Amino acid sequence: MWVAPPQGATFGTTTGPRRRSRSSATTHRSGDATGLMSTSADTPWSSSHPATSTRSAPPPASRGAAAAANEAGPPEDALGTKRRIQGIDLARGVAVCLMILSHGVNGLLRFDQFTSWGMVPVHAITKFSSSLFFLVFGVAMAVAFVPKTTAPDWPERRNKLLRRGLVILFWYKVLTIVEMQHLHEAPQIVDALLYRRFPSYVEILGFYAIALLWIPFALPLWRRLPTALRWASPALVALLAWAVARYVPFGSAEPLQALLVEHPDHYTWGQLSRAPLVLAGLLIGELVRSHCHDARRRRWLSFAVMGCGALLLSAFFVAVAPAVDEHLHAVARNAGKHPPELLFMLFSVGGALVLLGLALLGGERAARALRPVTLIGSDALQAFIFHIAIIFLLFRGLLGLFHEVEYGVALTLTLILILATAGWIHFYQALQAAGRRRSRAS
Repeated sequence: MWVAPPQGATFGTTTGPRRRSRSSATTHRSGDATGLMSTSADTPWSSSHPATSTRSAPPPASRGAAAAANEAGPPEDALGTKRRIQGIDLARGVAVCLMILSHGVNGLLRFDQFTSWGMVPVHAITKFSSSLFFLVFGVAMAVAFVPKTTAPDWPERRNKLLRRGLVILFWYKVLTIVEMQHLHEAPQIVDALLYRRFPSYVEILGFYAIALLWIPFALPLWRRLPTALRWASPALVALLAWAVARYVPFGSAEPLQALLVEHPDHYTWGQLSRAPLVLAGLLIGELVRSHCHDARRRRWLSFAVMGCGALLLSAFFVAVAPAVDEHLHAVARNAGKHPPELLFMLFSVGGALVLLGLALLGGERAARALRPVTLIGSDALQAFIFHIAIIFLLFRGLLGLFHEVEYGVALTLTLILILATAGWIHFYQALQAAGRRRSRAS
């Protein structure tokens, strides 16, 4: 969507030769900040860059300039394009990998075919995925788009987000057919395409498609809100979602209720019921943007995010004690996931915050060490398309593995699928880069 920075550019280096990073396949591609996709408005977040390790306060004469730099966010390269925050790609990649782990095994087996250790801890941990998706969505929006809402070219950027939403809506409908064609009749598939019923595995794409049709109009308002109101917004919207779910008489309009605040008979992600996580991500993203020049503050921010996650996880374990194993198995079986219930959200959001904090703390070094995961996070839409196609067209359709394999085989195939997804994205991005080179040459 935007011009990618030249390969070999190194954020924070002002002298000396430029070197190509080993993670350039993910750092130099263009994208967006929708949470299922990547953002080119990010910057590497690593204390190894000398220009970013500003431990002491700036002299009085330069404090105004420092404040302006923090408001602007990550510095730009020679072409005026901002570099990626590696931690965001890594966090998004972790979310996608956990999702593939859940979909791959669940797409082949019934819950009663799972081993005990397959349910807890393996499948329970995958419940961090959805909350991590929503948080990263907000973080990326805050870093990539909120600072641009007052820029002259904001209408163009907003329209790009709207077009991206339509692209995701297209793939949501295509993958709905891919998912449902194995076990459902044509009328049921048509009902799903017309929002009279919903798929399961690809429904999160439906959330993003709708969200990207209204969030671009809300971002300028978000930036103008008083600070206190912004910080209170997750709780206020959560209260609104609860009131709508409890008191609004939807009657026969179950699909509308499912899309807004979720319904027990439909597997959906409600725009209102999940918005508090997106708003929390926006708040974290604002802190990421404002502290991107100070290594010490970045570390403290990472620890604070992890600390909040640890508190939520502690609250979950205290609340369910002494029946911890029973409740963990219930979480693994999606109890309290749709509509969201307190215990499930304590566990899911707590784990997601810990993972997000770790990804931001690890930054560029962790992203390089876990390059396949970061690569998946750099283009999560392609990862989603690829893994759904493999599960439903290859594993279920061509190979006939549905309910026909043991847990160990399903888990092994899923782990191979995660690596294959990273390989596909590497190949896809190489094709994109080759196309750009041919375009420049011509």
